[in-house]
Amino acid sequence: MLETSGRLLKLLSLLQTHGDRSGAELAERLGVSRRTLRRDVERLRALGYPVHATQGTPGYRLGAGATLPPLLLDDDEAVAVVVGLRTAAGGSVGGIEESSLRALTKLEQMLSPRLRYRVKTLHTATVRAGVVPAPRVSADTLMAIAEACRRRERLRFDYTSPRHGRSTRLVEPLSLVSFDRHWYLVAWDTDRTDWRTFRVDRLTPRTPTGPRFTPRELPDTDVATYLAHRLSSRTWSFQATITLHEPAVAVTDRVWPGMGVIDPVDDDSCLLHLGADTPSDLAWMITSVDADFTLTNAPPELADALRTLSARCLNAMGEA
Repeated sequence: MLETSGRLLKLLSLLQTHGDRSGAELAERLGVSRRTLRRDVERLRALGYPVHATQGTPGYRLGAGATLPPLLLDDDEAVAVVVGLRTAAGGSVGGIEESSLRALTKLEQMLSPRLRYRVKTLHTATVRAGVVPAPRVSADTLMAIAEACRRRERLRFDYTSPRHGRSTRLVEPLSLVSFDRHWYLVAWDTDRTDWRTFRVDRLTPRTPTGPRFTPRELPDTDVATYLAHRLSSRTWSFQATITLHEPAVAVTDRVWPGMGVIDPVDDDSCLLHLGADTPSDLAWMITSVDADFTLTNAPPELADALRTLSARCLNAMGEA
């Protein structure tokens, strides 16, 4: 009986992953005959688990049903879920901290002593340092926006801009993007007839949502790339484009999110578009990439800032 119960749990675990499973594969993984497999499938069905037979290649699939199957995790999966729940409890989405802690408590109680020791060791040896508090975003707000994106319905919301104050916007929402500790909405603004990005922590959705719309083509390769371009080219006091004398793939990891956008040129160079509040900030950002460069399109103040930075470094060497 214990052998059969263990086999049923293993069968359930296999059905929970990778969608359709052929009968031959399941029988081989369980080390049983096809007849025994069919009996085990019938036992799961009798327990309330909706195991469906698949068309084409004879096999099985675990469907959605009223009975929630036990969550079967291997060691690495269990540790990953615990770490994820701890992160969510202190993340940027408000309203889920208590739920995350409740789920974390339940999961840790079910862990074996060995796994509980691993998780506790990781937790006690880890310190989160240098984490800048991110603006809190309501989980209800995220769900309202996500639902409007999924259903392709216009969304009206109140928006507070640091420069332009409070306004009411009507948009055709495309996607939510989590970017550098912030949540953004990328959408077509119907009043301004152009694409816009909105900080989710600055908006309050109005209900109900508006009529459905036909999605428009985004003027970029993907939503994340479009958002990166928007954030790097927004109205900074000083903007510049420089040519880096290295291929784009070599410098991508040296440009942090929101710092700038890289455009490949050829196998030996690329363009970096960036902006900042002061010329000295621009100079610092450019030199931090650690690559030879040429000023392609830059304000005169940037050249002065680079000369000042160069002289300061030379003076420091001379003093040494």
